[in-house]
Amino acid sequence: MSVTVAHTLDDALASLAATPTATVLAGGTDLMVELNGGHRRTDAVVSVNRVRELRSWRHDPAAATLHIGAAVTYAELAAEPLASFAPALAQAARTVGSPQIRNAATIGGNVGTASPAGDGLPVLSALDAVVHLASLAGRRDVAFAEFATGPKRTVLQPGELITGITIPVLSGYQGYAKVGVRNAMVIATASACLAVDVPGRSVRLALGSVGPVILRAPEAEALAVAAADFEAGAIDADAVEAFGAAAGRAARPIDDHRSSAAYRRRAIEVLARRLLVRAFPGTPGGE
Repeated sequence: MSVTVAHTLDDALASLAATPTATVLAGGTDLMVELNGGHRRTDAVVSVNRVRELRSWRHDPAAATLHIGAAVTYAELAAEPLASFAPALAQAARTVGSPQIRNAATIGGNVGTASPAGDGLPVLSALDAVVHLASLAGRRDVAFAEFATGPKRTVLQPGELITGITIPVLSGYQGYAKVGVRNAMVIATASACLAVDVPGRSVRLALGSVGPVILRAPEAEALAVAAADFEAGAIDADAVEAFGAAAGRAARPIDDHRSSAAYRRRAIEVLARRLLVRAFPGTPGGE
């Protein structure tokens, strides 16, 4: 096996152009499990975790956006100052594996793996993130909603590399929640992210582990927007129930070794309602 350690983005792109079938290695938290378990083989690896451009981030106050390099780790996302710019992403980051995993796992790796159970992915969906790709042939931006085409399948072309993700910095509540077979170091049985943009009068809800890709719940979002009092931070209790039911209808769960489809759908209903009440704490009855 050949291993190339890139120190610049140009080095990484040149290596991928020379060997388009090479496997990109960042944190390796998914890749090494697959290789060690014999579920994946590769003859060439391009390591990118020493590429400074991929390890950096920048906040643009004028555009109200946050650009996160693909090799930024979940430990960094969980800490300040990034946690204040993207609170739900920080919440999701804190649920990723153990401290050792969070210090190695990267957001670009999570996006590239494209597992519906990826903890950061419902947040990126709810925030309408943009994924930045590069190759020697040029660069392109892909809406997060269009990036994954199925479980662990993406629009990445041979020789392309994820260089970063851009998300809006919203003014309003953001929250992430998941359920699993235990309280820590667990793959999500079902997960959800809710993000509110008060100035834009929007409520976004994204669902994980209940479909082949991360799903949005447009019916539930429309119900919440119609019923919400954004200034008072309150929403009608009946609307909360309807929101949860609509979220459940948006789910497309399956039965597998971790859960039944019925449990997953019910979990989504409960998570969605809880997140909505947290977003609008003036709601009668609360949680």
